[in-house]
Amino acid sequence: MADPSGLKLSVLDLCPIVQGGTAADSFRNAVDLARHAERLGYERYWVAEHHNIPGVASAATAVVIGHVAAGTSTIRVGAGGIMLPNHAPLIAAEQFGTLATLYPNRIDLALGRAPGGDPATARALRRYFQEVDAFPRDVRELQGYFRPAAPGRAVRAVPGEGLEVPLWILGSSDFGARLAAELGLPFGFASHFAPDRLFDALAIYRENFTPSDALAEPYVLIGANAFLADTKEEAVRLFSSHQQAVLNLVRGRPGPLPPPVDDVETLWSPPERAAVERMTRVSFVGAPESVRAPLQSLLNAARPDEVIVAGHVFDHAARLRSYELMMEAARSAGQSG
Repeated sequence: MADPSGLKLSVLDLCPIVQGGTAADSFRNAVDLARHAERLGYERYWVAEHHNIPGVASAATAVVIGHVAAGTSTIRVGAGGIMLPNHAPLIAAEQFGTLATLYPNRIDLALGRAPGGDPATARALRRYFQEVDAFPRDVRELQGYFRPAAPGRAVRAVPGEGLEVPLWILGSSDFGARLAAELGLPFGFASHFAPDRLFDALAIYRENFTPSDALAEPYVLIGANAFLADTKEEAVRLFSSHQQAVLNLVRGRPGPLPPPVDDVETLWSPPERAAVERMTRVSFVGAPESVRAPLQSLLNAARPDEVIVAGHVFDHAARLRSYELMMEAARSAGQSG
């Protein structure tokens, strides 16, 4: 099912564990959501790597990707992203070479340079924050493992070699934008939780883009939160779960995804509210008709090729409905823009 507006919509999932739920529930819901997105015409379904967060079940990202890919048939499935400082490039190449062999022409590998956890978690992963500085080198090494066999190559990714798994660079600053431009790779900006540098980063990427064998022209993906329902009041209530989750992160006490509340204003101080609102600024909350105009405004300003939608709704049925209504709003915005 193609989107008539031309804008591609995708799904970003952290496999949220809700209060009272389990990781097993999250993985069942992930496959159900991916199938739902596939039927609706979403382009891809990405899972993000995070560690040591009680409300996030997607730590073993490649394993979750295989689970979702096995339960779907056409939608692209991938990492949004793999935090490369946590992994030897050869291991990442072997994992995603395996996935690409099992599910040909359906696997994406987007790369980030954040560790995906705190310093104690980084130490537990046996990787260290100074490895972030090696990110460009590691990306190039990873690219090399996916290229066809070359004479004298001492280390090979088997499987992986010759598969040309699509690589993306993710970022929330100009660092990722510059690297993606230099390497001629598609660029995804994490505006769903770090929107401050969105327009600066996109300008840098587009102005400095160098065509490559992988990509002839710049390709931009941006993240957005979406909490849609049949009424604005219900959408606002669904959004309160995410607001509480972000508030818990601000307080340094992450936990399972909380149930929605009727009045989130009673839960935070003014500085906490400001922090949550800054982090969730790129969010669409409401019924489709009320979301259409702000969505079109973002599309006009950022000119993305694709929007990847995060919507961690407490109730699974309401989450499915939210993604359905988001596709409806996007098609209407694209047709009228």
